[in-house]
Amino acid sequence: MKSADTQQRHRPSDPEAGSGLFRPVPYTQLASAVQDFLTAPDQVPVPVLTEDRADLAESVALASSLYTGVRRPAPLDFGVVLGEAELPAGVTELAQPLAKTWLPEDELASFYAHNSGTLLLVSTYDRLNLDPVRALLLATYRDERRGLSVLCGRDGASVAWNVAKQYAETPDDLDTLGLFTDTDRPPRLPGVRVFDDRDFDRADIQAEILGTKWRRVVFQGHGKDDSINLGEFTICGLNEAAPAEQELLGPRCAYGLPCYKPEDKLVPLNRVEAVELVLSACNSGPLADLALYDPKYQLLLNALDGPARTVVSAVSVHDSDRPENVAWMRAAATGADSVDTLNASLAGSHPYPAFMRFGLPGHPDDIPPAPQPSDHHPDPLLLTVGRRLTALLTSELLPHNHSLRPRLGKLARKVDLWVARPTHLADQSTQEIRSSLAADLQSLDHVIAQQISENPENEIMNYPGHFGDRSYLDPGVRDVVCHCGRPAQEFTRRGLLPHILDTRCVVCMRCGDVTFRVPDAPELIAHAADEVEQGGVLEVRATLTAARPGPVRLGLFVPSYLREDTTVEPARTKVRTSDGQPRGVAFRVRINPNTAPQAYYFTVFAVQDLAVSTARRHFGVVPHRS
Repeated sequence: MKSADTQQRHRPSDPEAGSGLFRPVPYTQLASAVQDFLTAPDQVPVPVLTEDRADLAESVALASSLYTGVRRPAPLDFGVVLGEAELPAGVTELAQPLAKTWLPEDELASFYAHNSGTLLLVSTYDRLNLDPVRALLLATYRDERRGLSVLCGRDGASVAWNVAKQYAETPDDLDTLGLFTDTDRPPRLPGVRVFDDRDFDRADIQAEILGTKWRRVVFQGHGKDDSINLGEFTICGLNEAAPAEQELLGPRCAYGLPCYKPEDKLVPLNRVEAVELVLSACNSGPLADLALYDPKYQLLLNALDGPARTVVSAVSVHDSDRPENVAWMRAAATGADSVDTLNASLAGSHPYPAFMRFGLPGHPDDIPPAPQPSDHHPDPLLLTVGRRLTALLTSELLPHNHSLRPRLGKLARKVDLWVARPTHLADQSTQEIRSSLAADLQSLDHVIAQQISENPENEIMNYPGHFGDRSYLDPGVRDVVCHCGRPAQEFTRRGLLPHILDTRCVVCMRCGDVTFRVPDAPELIAHAADEVEQGGVLEVRATLTAARPGPVRLGLFVPSYLREDTTVEPARTKVRTSDGQPRGVAFRVRINPNTAPQAYYFTVFAVQDLAVSTARRHFGVVPHRS
């Protein structure tokens, strides 16, 4: 159940207090006005400071039409004010209900060494420095027990304004969600208005943004801490009303030069009517001592000066792309927290929180649980296939005109897309990717097995020699038993270049090189009698241990000088493995009665996931015994 305080939602009705949700007061009256509001929030508007700040007065007007009432938000666990003496009298008191326990500033350095829970920082922007904020951000990252929120602004009036906005209630029918991106063409999910670079060329994006009341909206594009590019349109951080600091670096316009984008297509961020703004660009909200530009031009501060109750900005660089866009759209539709969602989606890309929250999170009863951090670990089969494709296409094993190359190249392009984070996490599910990959592999494995069976001298069969010549011998050697029953050694040759696969070989002093395979490929052992009579049948039993459950193509061939005198049954076959246990596969080699008596050999091969494994066995043809 929600507390009674949390459920207080209403529109001030005291005619003496003014007609809006917010009441501008002079600095000298803020403290008493705050007391009046906290005593009777159902009758008195939230006091704000707009004295000498025409820009804030305009934001108050925009906010008064965006929000519909006053509510007391759910308080965070702890609060700390940085530089309390520097804030106007009354600001700290207005923030008081927003945290359950307020701590002195000197406890902040070791706060999370002794506490769990949510923390609210209140300060002017110039106090929001690397120390102590970085340690707080890292301490809260990927920790469900902790969370950080900030209320700040370029000066005391802006801080008061951002504290005041936390008491504003969003109307239930304000449900418009928007995503503007210049770096992606995301899927258009239901309930979200999506604009990408194609729309920027044919729509008035400035009018779309400024002419809509948004519950949540994302601006994603390249830029600096003063701007975000949306094609020829630009989200602009310039606040004309803010004083410039001449000793600090500014963008072109700070030196009298024209903007680097058309000025009639600038979108002033403080005029965007949105309850929540998400600035999905690198360094869109840098800490004060890490900022590139004068605060007069900064996106974050311009957003905080506007009507938005919550601003989500990037504290540093990040790899936000389609996964984050899709995750955000899904989260926005369910009311999930933007910061938690974006940081969880990016957790597999870098070890730090990319986004931070300016404003209070929603009430725990109103928002879904934070998503689990996303680690980018593609299907291991996808990675295995990718390595084999690289070896087959990049090495000189297959000639440039080999018939397999076009199909291998097509699959390689798919794998490249599937392994990329944007596609892997957003466009197709892991199951969909695996199903599509399995279909491609079955088709290619069939072709490879067919080519080997029809021409055992196919270049792909030379992989042990080709890769082995470009490898070094791994010192680890294992004693094994050859299929002839004698001692043998299994060893690995490690590829010297990234596109050279390792090869594993079993050598017997009697049988020679018995088996070849690459890592994670099927294991084969071939069993047969040592001799067969002219006109007889050599019964062959291959023992297959597949690398993974699924179909495996097998075949058997004899050397070229024996092929006219033999018939292999079957020439090829397919078996399906499921439990990782060895499986027997039978072949027959029918010997022509006129076959010359001497020593011969046969080779059993298996193809799975583009890897060819072989097992060779010697046998002798002896004269027919009458």
